[in-house]
This record gives sequence, structure tokens and C-alpha cells, in this order.
Amino acid sequence: MNVEDIIKNKKIKLTTARIALLEIFKKAKKPLSYEDIKSSISMDKATFYRNIAKFEEQDILNSFESNDKKRYFELQLTQHAHFVCVICNKIECLSDLDIKLDGYFVNNVIVNGKCKDCN
Repeated sequence: MNVEDIIKNKKIKLTTARIALLEIFKKAKKPLSYEDIKSSISMDKATFYRNIAKFEEQDILNSFESNDKKRYFELQLTQHAHFVCVICNKIECLSDLDIKLDGYFVNNVIVNGKCKDCN
């Protein structure tokens, strides 16, 4: 599904900024922080976070805070865990770690440890 359809299906106003933001997240292979993408977008920090809040409210994006105290965002396509290295703060998506809790809806699972490079 393209990002314009995602926005329209959630009945959110379609803007150039929102399309640009979601395109960045769609192409990303891992969660991104504001610092990761600020040079790729033409909007101020307040506008970025307003749009992010709207996307989270509509279950388009999910987020988590990492060891480096930055908030990371990604498209909410599938539920999966994230590995965060305690040395270099590298973040990896763990699609093969399946955690199910009967009767619960799990938003995020963060696994901390040393990545392959730091181990």
C-alpha cells in the first residue's frame, strides 16, 4: 500500500509533509529518530512531532525510547521486537522473536545486549 492510501484510509488530511515523512519511514530498514531524518525533511521540529503524534494516534507509526534517550519511530506494519546494543546503541528489528501473551496486546518488546560488532 502506498503512503497516500495509508493517510486517506485513516481519514487524515493529506499534506506534502505527511507524505514525505511516511515515505522516509516506508523506505527505512530500521526505526528512525528525528535526528536521523531531519536533514531529509523540510519541516521544523515542532511540525515533525505534531505529525508523528497524529500518526501514532491513528496507529500508523509506533515508537520507543532507546538507551541513548532518543525516541525512534517506524511504520506499524507487523508486531516485532527490537534489539538495542548497550555499547553502540545500534537498533535492529527482530522479526523471528515471537512473543505472545494470552489476552494482551503487546506494542513493543525491547531486548538489550551487545550486538555482533560489540560482542
